This record gives sequence, C-alpha cells and structure tokens, in this order.
Amino acid sequence: MDRAQKQEAIETLKGDFAGAGAVVVTHYMGLTVAEMTDLRLRLREQGAQLKVVKNTLATKALDGSVGEAGDALFKGPVAIAFAPDPVSAAKITTQYAKENDKFSVIGGLMGQQVLDKTAVSSLATLPSLDQLRAKLIGLVQTPATKIAGVLQAPGGAVARVISAYAEKNAA
Repeated sequence: MDRAQKQEAIETLKGDFAGAGAVVVTHYMGLTVAEMTDLRLRLREQGAQLKVVKNTLATKALDGSVGEAGDALFKGPVAIAFAPDPVSAAKITTQYAKENDKFSVIGGLMGQQVLDKTAVSSLATLPSLDQLRAKLIGLVQTPATKIAGVLQAPGGAVARVISAYAEKNAA
C-alpha cells in the first residue's frame, strides 16, 4: 500500500468514525470466511457495516481524539462494526459474540467517548431507533383512539335507547 492509498484509507475511516452513532471494536481471530460473511449479512440487514482495519491506519484516523484508551482498542486482528444508529451494530456484534467463541467484542467508541465491553453490552440492550419511533407513534396514537371511543360512546348509547323505544312501541 503506497502513501496515497494509505491517506485515502485514513480519510475513509475518518468518515466512517464521524458518520457512525457508535463504533464497536472486535477481534475476529479464527473466524472462517463463511462466518465473517454471515456476520456481515446480519449487520447489513440492520444498516450497519463491518470493516477489517489496519490498526495503524485506524489510530491515525482517530488522530488522538479519543486518547490512549481509544488507541489501546486497536491491538491484534481488529474489525470495526458501525452504523448511523448507535444501537444496531452493538446489538448484532454482541449477539454474534455469544454465538461464536472465536469472535469477541473488545470495546467501542461513541463520539469522543471510549466504551468498554460492558458498556457496549449495555448499549446493545437499548431499543433501536426504529423501535423507539414505533413506541412513540403508539403513545401518540393511543390518546387519539381513546378520545374517539369516548366521543362515539354517547352517540351509540343514544342510538341504543332510540332502538329500544322503537322496539317497545312496535311490540
């Protein structure tokens, strides 16, 4: 890799770090190609990506913005998982690490903050952005349906009373 390619790779990584809600740093030593492909497909379904990165290029892309603790994450065979949604990459990588012993979550980055393994696990337990949106829409719609039910109830009661009088008079 010549100097221009390295600079291009660093700029690409800077863009990935900047556009990600959270970056999950993982070790993948011993995974087969099929297992890596499976993980990539799971991430892609949720709008996330997995990239195998060179440690020196990743630390240069971070440019010391996360300090020594962030740079310490990039040791050994490292792959990063990231998505615009801070939760999706953490959920999938944590789940995959439980299923496969060769794959492990080392930590993560969220903006300028360095996350350890337990923080990434905690992040994975949060609902995703789509789930939060669905809950919010449900909360907004619930009062409207209750109001509609309350407003329709008196009209239905009046209609039943009139129907009862009509049946009484007809008999």
